[in-house]
Amino acid sequence: MSVLEQIKALENGNGIKYLLDSARRIFNNPVYMLDAYYNLIAASEGPDDVFLWSDLIRTGTLHVRVKEVMAKDGIFGIASALEKPVYLEKQENWSGGIMTMKIVNRNKNWVGQITMYDYFSPLLEDNLEAFGVLADKISNEIYDYEYFNKLPVVFFEDTINKLLDKSVENTLVHHSQAQLVRNELPKYLYVAVVKSDRKNFEENVFLNRLEYFKSLIKTKYPLYRYAVYKDTIVILAGSKEGDYKPALLFEKDYELFEHNSLYAGISSSFENIYDFRYYYDQAAAVLKQGMEGQSGSRVFISGLAE
Repeated sequence: MSVLEQIKALENGNGIKYLLDSARRIFNNPVYMLDAYYNLIAASEGPDDVFLWSDLIRTGTLHVRVKEVMAKDGIFGIASALEKPVYLEKQENWSGGIMTMKIVNRNKNWVGQITMYDYFSPLLEDNLEAFGVLADKISNEIYDYEYFNKLPVVFFEDTINKLLDKSVENTLVHHSQAQLVRNELPKYLYVAVVKSDRKNFEENVFLNRLEYFKSLIKTKYPLYRYAVYKDTIVILAGSKEGDYKPALLFEKDYELFEHNSLYAGISSSFENIYDFRYYYDQAAAVLKQGMEGQSGSRVFISGLAE
């Protein structure tokens, strides 16, 4: 049987480890799966005498030098954006070529990827199709895993908080994660900051209400990115145009904001994901100014409000 036929013959239902161990035998090369945070989910048998591999198994994550190379070369971003696997030939700081492919959950959201090193046998171009079938089998394997179905939401929220705290800006390891938040959004970005009346709610009650309101708004705008940050709901929205049309969409749902005692401040447009904090501050300032003005509005837009 060919490599492709052998991969196709693998059965689902035996776990990710079984699929990776089988792939190790068929391709004669080690393979592992990481989630969006570089956490090791599973790995096949590998070359224990190779430090980078043994360190991966021992620590449960990639060695910092490998993370830096992957971030610098955009490997996570490349793999997550493609519908097919990619082979990257030997580069500076790499001991050999790698084959990599994204893993998606049942909603087709990117949640991680599998990577194979050509330690023992050369990875041939003909292997790409078989590797893609392996990735599909792993995606099918995790179809009902709660962890992976929640992961994109948790991942985006965590990265947005890091961007707002500016802990990502100069950190090479986090660069690819920031780009993944940016991926699939149109050219122009907007930040919307949504605030709820605090009243006398206990902290845990207030935060639970924010999570509820976040879910409520997300049903209206499912393609945006969301997070709760410093007692506000933060929305990263995108548009093909650099004007205020997408921001004005929020005004069309005025009743949703009014019925739930919500207020929104919306920034002007920007393109660089690392400007997130600046435009969050802008949207927050517009929101504060608008609420203090008591104009009767619920949505305040930078530039138009000036």
